[in-house]
Amino acid sequence: MTPHLRPARLSDIGTITRFRLQRTSWLAARGSDQWTRAGRGLPIETFVRSVARAVSNGETWMAEIDDEPAGTITVNDRADEGLWSPGEIAEAVIVHYMIVDLRFAGHRIGHALLEHAATLAAQSNRDWVRLDAWTTNADLHTYYTRAGFRQARFAEATGPSGALFERPTASWLSTRRLLPAPLPITARPQLHAG
Repeated sequence: MTPHLRPARLSDIGTITRFRLQRTSWLAARGSDQWTRAGRGLPIETFVRSVARAVSNGETWMAEIDDEPAGTITVNDRADEGLWSPGEIAEAVIVHYMIVDLRFAGHRIGHALLEHAATLAAQSNRDWVRLDAWTTNADLHTYYTRAGFRQARFAEATGPSGALFERPTASWLSTRRLLPAPLPITARPQLHAG
């Protein structure tokens, strides 16, 4: 089951918000405070505004299975202050808001989304795919490790998402298949310095 990836549209913001609320509830049922106000996560209103900006900037992608939304990812060249150094940001794309709909859990949607981030990194001549994960979510850390990332460190920033993971862009070239063909220039997210 290989997902089709496409740039997100403003009409997808409701679906992305539903993914976030669904996963927040799922995590809370397992004892995690990830993405909750109690855990110092972004309030849903702030999340929606942030995603709307990312969609408008061409930085957000949707994964679909048989025309059904299955997951989302935002990829750009920005990170929360105090997580990555300016030099680390300059040589990487940064993954944000990767969420898979629970109906498609276990179908490697997340891996396809991360591989897409690597494609965008390669197209932008960036050597790394980097991300931050919720500091206390050990299961999420294991997920990223199994996806080929290594934990770089825990950031000393005060936010709740300070587990920093990275994977070299070139490492995707040695996996089971080559990176997909480049997207048309109009479908590529614009990566800006700083």
